[in-house]
Amino acid sequence: MQFGSEPLFENISAKFDKGNRYGLIGANGCGKSTLMKIMSGELEPSSGNISVTPGDKLGTLSQDQFAFEQYSVIDAVIMGDKQLWDIKRERERIYSLPDMSEADGMKVGNLEAEFADLDGYTAESRAGDILLDAGIEEALHFGLMSDVAPGRKLRVLLAQALFANPDILLLDEPTNNLDIDTINWLTTELNKRTCTMIIISHDRYFLNSVCTHMADIDYGELRIYPGNYEYFLAASSLIREQLLAGNSRKSAEIDELQDFVNRFGANASKAKQASSRAKKLDKIKLDDVKSSSRMTPKLNFKQHKKLHRNAVVLENLSHGFKGDTLFTTNDVILDAGSRFAVLGENGTGKTTLLRCLLDQLTPNGGSYKWSENAVVGYCPQDNTADFNNDMSLFDWMMQWRTPKHDDLKVRGLLGNLLFTEDDFNKKARVCSGGEKNRLLFGKLMMQDTNVLILDEPTNHMDMEAIEALNNALKVYEGTLIFVSHDRQFVSTLANRILEIKDKKMIVYEGSYDEYQASKGLH
Repeated sequence: MQFGSEPLFENISAKFDKGNRYGLIGANGCGKSTLMKIMSGELEPSSGNISVTPGDKLGTLSQDQFAFEQYSVIDAVIMGDKQLWDIKRERERIYSLPDMSEADGMKVGNLEAEFADLDGYTAESRAGDILLDAGIEEALHFGLMSDVAPGRKLRVLLAQALFANPDILLLDEPTNNLDIDTINWLTTELNKRTCTMIIISHDRYFLNSVCTHMADIDYGELRIYPGNYEYFLAASSLIREQLLAGNSRKSAEIDELQDFVNRFGANASKAKQASSRAKKLDKIKLDDVKSSSRMTPKLNFKQHKKLHRNAVVLENLSHGFKGDTLFTTNDVILDAGSRFAVLGENGTGKTTLLRCLLDQLTPNGGSYKWSENAVVGYCPQDNTADFNNDMSLFDWMMQWRTPKHDDLKVRGLLGNLLFTEDDFNKKARVCSGGEKNRLLFGKLMMQDTNVLILDEPTNHMDMEAIEALNNALKVYEGTLIFVSHDRQFVSTLANRILEIKDKKMIVYEGSYDEYQASKGLH
């Protein structure tokens, strides 16, 4: 596929075998979504072709969450089976006619037979069952999609993709904007199915739990590895190490042979041996070890001044909107140096809680008090306001510097965040979502905080950036309060859980795995 002068990828050949579940992975910008659009028929490739087994039904996850606003939730799900939906709609059109002709009667009779063959009479109950499993309550099923909260529309679209029991299922970022419980439901649902799946996701735990193979776009190629994401990491590293080691051995042999030819090429008594070695030298070819498109940022958060005992104390804190309370806390002490994961279904008030602690919202009741030495850094889920200006990328970062950060250090920091000199003069507001997150991390790195509040910090990030952030936070000595739906991120960082459920905040002492065990889950 080629959009500009350079191909996004070229000469890709691969076979996705029946019943396997493939994680389509690669650095941001390598062409994962584009390849999936080509496979779905939404885009035409610049060259080459995609072939699908005749008769196989294709299911896709719609990327436009607002495409079905005028339809009922149930109908939006049934639309996942295009053949059934077309028959249902035509059948209903004919029945709505004031006068039905004989031809209409014959046609609707045929449609009824097709409708029955496709289990049309159970369509609404089947769609309803999937919706309930996805956490969409029955009261919403026959209402309009426009009445469904934005954070829950994706669940309906997932139900739509699953409804037709497709032979091939294409899912682009299916876990985005889902809470952990819904991701667990989706994981279980996908593992029950036997269709071929191709899934783009940056959720490492999800890929490990669902995928049987990895399809990796890198080095301008697509390579398929058996096993889940963890197996891929081990196998791809081993293959590269073997190539480099092989080249090292070949280079040593080349040097040895060349040295012999140089020393004895003109020596009559050794001419035959030198000629033999020269021929052998010509046959040795180094393996082509291409540069990876993957790049890992260097992140390092330092604690400014150690806090002792408490970071912040909450006393009957509560908040809500339009008279509806989202959450109420009892007296809660968030101790210094701990790592608190804020969990709860979408819409329960996780972001609202963080914004209350940051003085961005005034609580409806109760209070909170930070330690007097607390220096709080914040990475918001919606960073629009942070980039609502015309500053260049370099000037944007310079505004956060302290006296110890001169121009050279800021340039070095931007380099560590994977920005080149050519990037420095572009407008910060035109950066991609992942680039903006990296800039916000750079801001936090210069602030020398002792409390970090992070709201969905892995959104828009590729695997390498997520891993770098994960590792940097593991060794951060300050207090961490974060919202994340990335289970591996939560599992590896949190040692306290703040769960918002049934309008109350409950504190669990211990890790995410211990919290799961306390609920009888795994």
